[in-house]
Amino acid sequence: MNDRHEVSFLLVDDDEIDVISMQRAMKKQRIVNPLLVARDGVEALEILRGQHPDTPRPASVIVLLDLNMPRMNGHEFLNAIRGDESLSRLVVFVLTSSRHERDIHQAYEQHVAGYIVKDDISNGGLAKALGLLDSYWRVVELPVTE
Repeated sequence: MNDRHEVSFLLVDDDEIDVISMQRAMKKQRIVNPLLVARDGVEALEILRGQHPDTPRPASVIVLLDLNMPRMNGHEFLNAIRGDESLSRLVVFVLTSSRHERDIHQAYEQHVAGYIVKDDISNGGLAKALGLLDSYWRVVELPVTE
């Protein structure tokens, strides 16, 4: 079973308001796991590969991924990690505003653990989603990044 402080959440999202909302919701839910933030897929890969100058590489991580970002969007990020042997087993939840069937199918084809639409988590829904993620990592064994 995972120690509560072993798992970090990596939020990959370029929207500052969404980042602040996530930080507030985690605090309100009393989720004390580290929340790492990457503004796009390129920065997220740097963090996951231990190449980011300001953020140490997490040992075990759940990725919360927006799809619409600059430089490297969420689909490109998923392609990159699924093609990287050391990152291919990462647990990824898509957290996005897109309801497009194409995006949903494409995300699940890249083996995401879940697809959550941001509009569905307003008015207390974010806290529920975080509660689900908090419970999720406590009952599953997550791979350690290599």
